[in-house]
Amino acid sequence: MNYPNLHPELERILDQRLLTILLQPIFDMIEGRIAGYEALSRGPSDSPLHAPQALFRVGEHYGKLLELDLACCEVALASFARFALPGRVFVNLTPGSLLAPPFAAEAVLRRLAAHRLERHQLVFEITESSPSFDYEDLKQAVQNLRAAGLEVAMDDLGEGFSSLRLWSELQPAFVKIDKHFIAGIDQDPNKLQFVRSIQQLAEGAQAGVVAEGVETQAELAVVRDLGIRYAQGYLIGRPLPTPTRTAPPEVMRLASTGQVRVFPSNGPRSHSIVTAERLIIEAPSVSVETHSETVLDLMTANPELHALAVMEDERPVGIIHRPALLDRFIKRFSRELFGHKPCRLIMEADPLIVDKAMPIQELSELVVRKGKQAFTQGFIITGGGRYLGLGSGFDLMREITALQIVAARYANPLTGLPGNVPIQEHLERLLASGQHFVTAYFDLDQFKPYNDVYGFRRGDDMIRLLAGLLQATAQPGLDFIGHIGGDDFVILFQSEDWQARCHALLQRFDEDRLVLFQPEHVAAGGYHCEDRRGHREFQALVSLSIGAVRIDPEHFSHYQQVARAAAEAKHQAKRIEGSCLFLDQRERPYPSPQIDEPGPTDEAS
Repeated sequence: MNYPNLHPELERILDQRLLTILLQPIFDMIEGRIAGYEALSRGPSDSPLHAPQALFRVGEHYGKLLELDLACCEVALASFARFALPGRVFVNLTPGSLLAPPFAAEAVLRRLAAHRLERHQLVFEITESSPSFDYEDLKQAVQNLRAAGLEVAMDDLGEGFSSLRLWSELQPAFVKIDKHFIAGIDQDPNKLQFVRSIQQLAEGAQAGVVAEGVETQAELAVVRDLGIRYAQGYLIGRPLPTPTRTAPPEVMRLASTGQVRVFPSNGPRSHSIVTAERLIIEAPSVSVETHSETVLDLMTANPELHALAVMEDERPVGIIHRPALLDRFIKRFSRELFGHKPCRLIMEADPLIVDKAMPIQELSELVVRKGKQAFTQGFIITGGGRYLGLGSGFDLMREITALQIVAARYANPLTGLPGNVPIQEHLERLLASGQHFVTAYFDLDQFKPYNDVYGFRRGDDMIRLLAGLLQATAQPGLDFIGHIGGDDFVILFQSEDWQARCHALLQRFDEDRLVLFQPEHVAAGGYHCEDRRGHREFQALVSLSIGAVRIDPEHFSHYQQVARAAAEAKHQAKRIEGSCLFLDQRERPYPSPQIDEPGPTDEAS
């Protein structure tokens, strides 16, 4: 941009106050109303300084930011007062201008009085445009404004490296989360976690949070469910010279509904990452020139040692495995033949050496590639090239197994669907919201005989088939699908047509399952196989049972209560022959059960 040619244009805009103010609404999701407006400044529409980026960049270049901020503030207050708008007006201000006399508390109060506005109606929105300001001076200026009943907000939280420090120093009444972290938050678990953390920090600091850049109902639903009170973006309203006073109907509906949004998930928490450091076994080492019989004596004196590291110049170069050593000395005259020879002659000269920071999943892959020997003799663990200790294949296998168990609690490895921990978390969110919903428990019937006849690989195909159908059945973002384990699944339904969805699922399952059976078994409706007592009996084709319970806040308050009721409904469903839906319609405490009206695939209900 050619700045010299734009200096006269900037002066013209400032002298004649040729600024346009667009007002964008900020929505209060608790009270369901417009809570205020952000004032956005523009140059004249026919000017090269129309865009705010160009306007303020040129203003900064010529040292006119204070004058520009002052002009924008004046026009914004005049516009807000002219329309007699509700709530607050958020006016953007650079940190340097906030330190200047025109924005001292007394001067600001006089300006408000001239427009017949109250002090609580103005919020200065601090933009972190330049790092060249003194935190202490800025902190004092904000404290003076606060003492006079004026508040400040922090803009674009998360955009700058120093924004968290600025938040800590200024303790603003509002923080506005940058739109980058709101865009697609309903699909991005990392953005979700960032915004969740900001909300938790804000609660502790007693600051209101404004989510900027909300453009979809799904984004707004996640923001609401995180407990963020204020939202701003095109979904609420675009910046306009004549602003809207009410939010769109879809925003009002979303604010008033009790529905709970399904959060995106990326599986296990990051703290479950385990490194080789956990596997360190503190063990002595020996030099390459140490006599072999000395190594034998050391092993004999320490029966818990499975191996010893061999060092040269303080660097591990080999490993001696206990069974290999004992094997060499078990023969007659072995001590006389080998005892005084250096142990480098009997060591494994190509051991697996890993750094303590290596994730054990990566270590496991190295051990597999290295072969059986690396698993049995173990490996050497170092830190910065320095010997720390040994690791054993058994300990590695134990940790990998533990990680798999933990991972399965978050995301089932076969289907990728959320496991028991996310299921419980979402169920508790539903219960806390006081929302009415339906818990549906899905289970395959005659599945064990199917595995016996067709094998576990085909059984996995059947489970994946069901998982895919469940995903097609649930309403995205509203109905939560979880994989409890094995062939057991759950959907926490909020969709009103959940019964129709279940009946369609049953019909689709009964059709799609047939490709996983041999044609003669399909024709016969089943097959013969041995039961648990070794007796041959006829087994019907695998079918699907659904046990459903309506959950309401009057009768259910804990996760365990819902789990027990759903499990009982599933057992009732499994008593019915063929694929079916059983709806537990009993009042609490339970009288006799009732069966849901038969659907198109209810073979016996």
